[in-house]
Amino acid sequence: MKKSIKTLLVATLFVALGCKNTTESAPEATTENTETKAAGQEGVVDDTSARNIVQTAIGSKDHTTLVAAVKAAELVTSLSNAGPFTVFAPTNAAFDKLPAGTVEGLLEPDKKGDLQNVLGYHTYVGTLKTEYMQDGQEFDMVYGGKVKITKKGDKTFVNGSEIVASIPTSNGIIHVIGDVLLPK
Repeated sequence: MKKSIKTLLVATLFVALGCKNTTESAPEATTENTETKAAGQEGVVDDTSARNIVQTAIGSKDHTTLVAAVKAAELVTSLSNAGPFTVFAPTNAAFDKLPAGTVEGLLEPDKKGDLQNVLGYHTYVGTLKTEYMQDGQEFDMVYGGKVKITKKGDKTFVNGSEIVASIPTSNGIIHVIGDVLLPK
């Protein structure tokens, strides 16, 4: 009984200290604070947590075209959410291989749906690590099409494009590829 009373007193003390009333006023809200709160998960900035897929891509000089496409397609919030996601991320050089005007055309506001479909074909809901991928496996992508995995020695390919790097993120994994995957 005495132990229960002591525990109750200690708990009450913690609660009382935690609810301490202060006379200090809260700082005035600024436009910056309002914008950050309204931005959603993609607006969260902290220096200790692992970066999510979008934050990681933004930090890559080799993925500026992909980042521009994700922003134009209004998918930043979706790819910043908890996931997990696997993104097959074409490099800038991969986008440069497309016929002239293709990227610019897809970035036009009236082509947002097409752009979302192309980017959705690069995104899988779940985490696909290369060490668990098997030759001949197929995966249903967000867009609705399937990608096919092939293995040649210690190399892994998605629709014939080699996965040249894999980067774990807080909400999934990015596989860097040298080609833009086009739905068939």
